[in-house]
This record gives sequence, structure tokens and C-alpha cells, in this order.
Amino acid sequence: MSSLAVDLMLCGIAYVVLIYFVATMTKSKLGRSQNNDDDGDGGIEDFTPPKIDLPPGVIWPSDGPTKKSPKDPIEV
Repeated sequence: MSSLAVDLMLCGIAYVVLIYFVATMTKSKLGRSQNNDDDGDGGIEDFTPPKIDLPPGVIWPSDGPTKKSPKDPIEV
């Protein structure tokens, strides 16, 4: 056999072995996680919206007045 054929066979065998090890290692990691509620980011969950500093005179719609003042009738 030529050296090219031997090199191709060895590369093919190394490729198959590498794919086998990668497949077995990832399969075991995927099987460990039984609880799918975890996002994996860790830390404390904080669901409160951030407090944003608005410019003077600007208010959030939720902080606005609750009652509308009655408007004067328009005379024509």
C-alpha cells in the first residue's frame, strides 16, 4: 500500500474515534439535566423593572393623574 492510503485510513479511524468520544460525552451531559426550568445563568432572579431616571417634566403613564379634570364647554 502506498503511504497516502495508509494516511487516509489512519485519518478515517481517528475521525471515527473522535466522533464517538464527542457523541458519548455530550449524551451524558444532556441526560443529567432532568429539570428544564433552569436557565443556566445562575444568580438571584429579580423580576422588578429597573428604575429609570426621567428628565424633568416627563412622567410614566402609570404615574399620571387618575381622574381627568372636566373641560369647559366650547361656546360658538
